[in-house]
Amino acid sequence: MPAAKKAKAFELYSGSRKTARATAAIMPGKGVVRINSIPVELITPEVARERIMTPLELAGDLRDKVDIEVKVKGGGFMGQAEAAAIAISRALVGWFKDENLKKRIIEFDKHLLTGDPRQTEPKKFGGPGPRRRRQKSYR
Repeated sequence: MPAAKKAKAFELYSGSRKTARATAAIMPGKGVVRINSIPVELITPEVARERIMTPLELAGDLRDKVDIEVKVKGGGFMGQAEAAAIAISRALVGWFKDENLKKRIIEFDKHLLTGDPRQTEPKKFGGPGPRRRRQKSYR
């Protein structure tokens, strides 16, 4: 007797920005989105909340069919918001496999699916930062 094919309970997708790393678990549900166990509507500051909500707004009615749980570590609040937005975008596109949704997200901001590889440059000797140097005077 062949084993019945069991539907997946959830799928994991990741996103990263600078030193922040996010993992999104997407599952069938009623549209609940949580970031580190906090509902996305309660995330502060507001600019970070808006960035996280971007892929959800682009998804429209599709977001009401799934629940998304995001775990974020590292970086600052804005890097974490970017990483969460990337993970949510990848989760929505991967779960629904909708080319129209993928096209909408890429047209809005291609970095929501591909990520942004830029990192801060490390500090060098002879100055206060990676590029600026101490001034010399010969008088």
